[in-house]
Amino acid sequence: MNSLKNKVGKSKETINVLKWRKTMKPKLTIVMLLANLLFITGIAHATPSTTYWTPMTMDIQPYGVLHIGVDDYFTVFRKASSGGGSFPTDLGLTMGVLPFEKVQMEVGFDLLESSDYPLFFNAKIGTPEGSLFNGSPSIELGIFNVGTEDKVTNQNVVFGVIGKTIPGVGRFAVGPYVGNSSVLRDSEGSKKDSGVMVAFDRGFISVKDKEGYEYNKLVFAADYASGNNAIGGGGFGLYYYFTKDISLLSGPVWFNDEGINGKWKWTIQLDINLPILGKK
Repeated sequence: MNSLKNKVGKSKETINVLKWRKTMKPKLTIVMLLANLLFITGIAHATPSTTYWTPMTMDIQPYGVLHIGVDDYFTVFRKASSGGGSFPTDLGLTMGVLPFEKVQMEVGFDLLESSDYPLFFNAKIGTPEGSLFNGSPSIELGIFNVGTEDKVTNQNVVFGVIGKTIPGVGRFAVGPYVGNSSVLRDSEGSKKDSGVMVAFDRGFISVKDKEGYEYNKLVFAADYASGNNAIGGGGFGLYYYFTKDISLLSGPVWFNDEGINGKWKWTIQLDINLPILGKK
């Protein structure tokens, strides 16, 4: 899993948004659009834009901008006999697909290698802060960890996001999730297919590039997912932005059920945004 991925900087308060980092109709329309997309593409251990460990973020990849993410998780100074190890390297591609301001959408896939069933898909649709009415929160609906092997990797986790920026403090996001009960279980086999995710991020050291684009050189990010399953856990770390489109994240991640994900791990995540269509 991972990133605040797929970001692109925006302002001091919104931090390089859009990772990863996406004329509004009723909520039902959003749900139907997402459902239609999933049926067309076939469902996705890929995550949409993320904050750190979870996809609980207000960000959606901008239209026409391809996000490339490479994530690694590994134990530190721990022998294999004492639980040392690592997750498969996650190579993810995510792209914004709607050219609108008030309704945005991203779709993507991840390749986790080496693993037996490496391919996963994801999608998210939503509306940004302030698009429904003055001061309205960000509202999003997504799906992730849609694997290709039945009852093995098809977690098919559906989640919601409500996010809000608090000036001078940072950005907060919260929402529920529910997945495939035949896959999302604890290490003893009990069903643990739902929970809540929360996230926070804040940018520091605002700078402008030669084109006058403002972004933050540093972003602190933290998130957590409840549930004793493969998703449950969280951590905190720092993003360093080499440019508004290239960042490196590093920090620790802990897990609710070590019987599934093992001991805590360190993560290093490289994120790159490439404009493919239109303008950022």
